[in-house]
Amino acid sequence: MSRKTVVQPLDLGYFVRPASETSGLTARVEPAIAYLVRHPRGTLLFDSGIGAGSPETDAHYRPRRRGLREALSAAGARVADIDIVVNCHLHFDHCGGNRLFPGAPLLVQRTELAAARRGGYTIDALVDFPGAVYEELDGEAEPFPGVHVVPTPGHTDGHQSLVVRRSDGTAVVLAGQAYDTASDYAADELARRAAEEGGVEDLPGHPAWLDRLADFAPRRVHFAHDHAVWEAPRVGRKI
Repeated sequence: MSRKTVVQPLDLGYFVRPASETSGLTARVEPAIAYLVRHPRGTLLFDSGIGAGSPETDAHYRPRRRGLREALSAAGARVADIDIVVNCHLHFDHCGGNRLFPGAPLLVQRTELAAARRGGYTIDALVDFPGAVYEELDGEAEPFPGVHVVPTPGHTDGHQSLVVRRSDGTAVVLAGQAYDTASDYAADELARRAAEEGGVEDLPGHPAWLDRLADFAPRRVHFAHDHAVWEAPRVGRKI
């Protein structure tokens, strides 16, 4: 087991979000990115890729899947290495590989699991499969020391993000789909900072949970559907 805490992105393919869902005039191709977290206490997987099982969903989003086994292997890991799975939420493009981990704890907000089980929310077979073991959360949790699950509702009521304190003491946020893009996050984070500093009127609002993420002073924020990464401003750094 590694003595360091390391985060590795996993490329699990892409899908095409139709123009009706992009607030734009054209469709947008979006990656599906999961994250492998190696910690001295164990190995955690944040999200598990694009699920299969619905021809209607495939026709709508036209996904191109990359197998989770293949992605893990490219990162030097195996399915058997995963101790805990955390899903930011249970839409089909985030929990598609959960079935590879029967018996492993699947950490999800209680409200998210309830919504998924009501039907018409995701691909039902991806949620309750043989061997599924859910650990239902009502708020924050710390599955490993320095690894924090933080509720970040918005995209779904039960959405959650992961904050990882790395071995050098810096924190990274795995934001899932709390924001679709790094630029969206950057805009709200700057609005949050302006509100905190005061003296500016008529600022745009920001989610209350953004203040909680700021408590961790993240150096970097990563996303599920954007390869771009937000980085905290560091004055004087060469670029």
